[in-house]
Amino acid sequence: MTWQRIAPDVELGPDVALGDFVNLYGCRIGEKTKIGPFVEIQKNAVIGRRCKISSHSFICEGVTIEDEVFVGHGVIFTNDRYPRATTPTGQLQGEADWTCESTLVKRRASIGSGTTILGGVTIGEEAIVGAGSVVIASVPDRTIVAGNPAREIRRL
Repeated sequence: MTWQRIAPDVELGPDVALGDFVNLYGCRIGEKTKIGPFVEIQKNAVIGRRCKISSHSFICEGVTIEDEVFVGHGVIFTNDRYPRATTPTGQLQGEADWTCESTLVKRRASIGSGTTILGGVTIGEEAIVGAGSVVIASVPDRTIVAGNPAREIRRL
């Protein structure tokens, strides 16, 4: 049995493969991309062509992933540097009460399983982020980073 929640405003390119239990709304996904099970992709997120988004990953608003990017299992993107549930007056926050931080993952980058990527960073072309890393700063093109916080291991 396949359960998928795909909102009518989602743009899917040709030959996109979707796993079970995906939740997609307001996003754009390029041709021949594979989305694994239990993945959520929010509004205003863009996924390029021929990407692989592995199971249990969360891609939030403001994330752009270029072509041929690998995203491992359980990768979490964030988009709010100062998250709060309520305003200073105690009201639940709404759209106007926070600033969305954009994140860019450039062409052919690879992000290892269990990685967390804070908003406002760029992961360079063909860069590799080691599994379990916490990315708090931009990663140059063709660079391997790993750790918490992610640090340069070497250049490719």
